[in-house]
Parts: sequence; structure tokens; C-alpha cells
Amino acid sequence: MARQSPKVISLFSGCGGLDFGFQEAGYEIVYANDIWSSVKKTYEYNLKHEIVIDDLIKVNKTNIPQGDVILAGIPCQPFSNAGNRKSTKDKDGNLFLEVIDVVINQKKKPKVVVFENVRGFLSSKDEDGKLLTDRFTEEMEDLGYVTKFELINAANFGVPSNRFRVFIVCYLKSMKKEYFFPRPLGIETPTVGDIISMKLPKYENLEVWDLPPSSKNIVKFIKEGGSWKDVPYDELAPRHQRIRDNIKKYRSPNFYRRFSRKEIMGTVTATSSPENSGILHPLEDRRYSVREIARFQSYPDTFTFIDKSIPNKYKMIGNSVPPLLSKHIAESILTSLF
Repeated sequence: MARQSPKVISLFSGCGGLDFGFQEAGYEIVYANDIWSSVKKTYEYNLKHEIVIDDLIKVNKTNIPQGDVILAGIPCQPFSNAGNRKSTKDKDGNLFLEVIDVVINQKKKPKVVVFENVRGFLSSKDEDGKLLTDRFTEEMEDLGYVTKFELINAANFGVPSNRFRVFIVCYLKSMKKEYFFPRPLGIETPTVGDIISMKLPKYENLEVWDLPPSSKNIVKFIKEGGSWKDVPYDELAPRHQRIRDNIKKYRSPNFYRRFSRKEIMGTVTATSSPENSGILHPLEDRRYSVREIARFQSYPDTFTFIDKSIPNKYKMIGNSVPPLLSKHIAESILTSLF
């Protein structure tokens, strides 16, 4: 007898990177939600499923259909070193309680709940000073779930960028099964050179978010594999000069990183800031194009990003879970728990 496709409730879906991986692994999306209206066309075109655009806090949880799996890529800013690091003192930091409300309002408890976040989550604390890992475990244990955490580098699963993310897999104790995270594939990770040497699809133009004037003057001095350290002192903005003057005090930041073709790409961020992420093309004085960063995130070329705003496309990709990594997580859950 063929195994039935587990039904997925997707929360904080974004443009669908996490969901796409689960769909590719054989799951069925029955509900999707996000607060950002710009993702709607992209999600529905690629996932072939409606996404409800609304604040999850305001959503009537009793109207969400029954699911076997809940996916929750909660906004990472409250837990990120690059964000405000307010943890649960931030409104978004308490959104996991909204996920728990979805669990409680299901007629039958979902078998699995999957959370995804940045590595900073592991050291984040709630308003009472308790580690969020402990709080998550306790909250989910009260609901009858076993909780497992794993810090995973997407590069170990064929994704051509070093992107560290925490996955939290909670599953019902009553299933009497044990979940095991997937092990690294042990294959060579594609380099920047491998990705940029790929030809664009015939139907696609090179969509590039133009650099701000302050960056255009700086990047021309940065060699392949280099950074702001290549820029002559007199060409730096006063702020950067102050940091250069006392670099140890500022913990030796490495602004304007330009990865070489021999290196593995760094983390693609939602802001795609040329100053704070390795978004600079190794050979040309520009950001990577939309399709190039989509490839660094392991999106297939058939996945189309739909929005009039090119910066919005960068944000969609930077906010998302690499679909290839998602597929490996989905397959491991299918093997262990279904």
C-alpha cells in the first residue's frame, strides 16, 4: 500500500523555500500563512497552493485545516546577532506561542512540529532569563512532544553556501518512535565559481539590485577574495576610518567581503547589504543577481520570483530556508516518523 502524503500546515511561509523542499519530498501543503503580501504571487505560482496573507496573531486558529506536520520558520531578528537580539521581549520573539495555539486548536494533535531559526536562538533567553531551548522543550513536553535540536550547515547538504540554521523537530511521544536528523552528505560543496559559471536560463534577464553610491566608490578597490581592508584609508568613510584606527576594539569586522571563485559563498541575507554580507560578485563591481543568489540558496531555475521590486526578491530569497536542505530534513522526518 502506498504511503499517504503527510499534510503540512505552513506558518511564516515566506516565498516557500521550506515548503518547497517538503513538497518535493512528497508532503502535501494544506495551509500556508505569512504576513508579507509581497510573497503571495511567488508562493502561489511555485507551490500551486493558496497562501493566506494575515498576521498569525489575528488568524482564527480553529479555521486552520487538520495537518500532520506544522512548519514554522519564525522571524529570526529577535534571535539574530545581526538583528535586535531582544529574544522574547520582542513581539516576534513570542510568535512560537502562536504556533502552540495552532497545535492546541487542531482537532487531533499534529504528529510533528518543525521550527527553524538562526544559530543565535541557541543562546537566546526569554523574559525570565531561561534559555529558549529549555522553554521550548518544556512547552512542547507539556503538549506531549519529544523535542530535538540540531545546528545544521546547509553546505553539508549540497547547498552552495555556508548557512547555519537551527532546526527543532518536535514529535508526539505517543508515536513511540525516535527521530534522527540527517547526517552530512560528505560531498564536495559547489564553490562561488561553480555557481557563477552556470549560464542563465534563456528566458531570464540579469536582475541586479544596484549598489548605493557610498558602496560604488569602495568596491572598485576590493580584489577577488578581499574586503574593505583593500580600500585605501583616504577612500573610506569617516565611520570606517574610525574602525580601521582601532580595529581590535571593534572586534576586527570584515566589511565588504568579496568571496573568491574558489571559496564557498557565505550566508545570503535578507538585506543583501554589500557592507555586511558577501553579496559582491567576485569579478564585477555589483551585487550578485537575483538568479545567482537563488542558486546559492539551492533554488532550482524553475522557481520564479514574482515582484516588481528587485530588492523584494533579494529579501524573499535571503529570508528563506534553502529548499535542498529542507528536502533533506523532510525526508529524514518521513523515514523516522511516518
